[in-house]
Amino acid sequence: MRIEEIRDKISESGLKVTPQRIAVYQAIMDMNDHPTAEMIKNHVARKNPSISLATVYKTLEAFVNKNLIRKIKTEEDLMRYDPILEEHHHLYDQKNETIADYYNDELNQLIRDYFKTNDIPNFKIEDIKLHIIGEFTDEKNEN
Repeated sequence: MRIEEIRDKISESGLKVTPQRIAVYQAIMDMNDHPTAEMIKNHVARKNPSISLATVYKTLEAFVNKNLIRKIKTEEDLMRYDPILEEHHHLYDQKNETIADYYNDELNQLIRDYFKTNDIPNFKIEDIKLHIIGEFTDEKNEN
């Protein structure tokens, strides 16, 4: 993503555009692997060594609050960040602690249809995200 596009996204969200915010958003987009705040800080620090972890955390919270990114919590209670806002789910490989995006329109429709006919009393569903836990293997037909 180009710097101008990042500036526009930040500005359109109502946040002030700062070099730190641009750097953090660029890092999330560059890394593309659901990074932690520490991973983002280390990435940004290569070009901006003076950035603090506190600044990264504050920036990430501001981005989450403005719906520029989303938080993902792993089974190990690590908070990771996702710049993809469109409907998708996550495959969490607990052995390697990696997260992969999973897109499946048929699954999304199945879930929507299920909850349309099996309403939860006194609860309005706004979004559904599956966090599927397993392990990526090299073998094709492993059970």
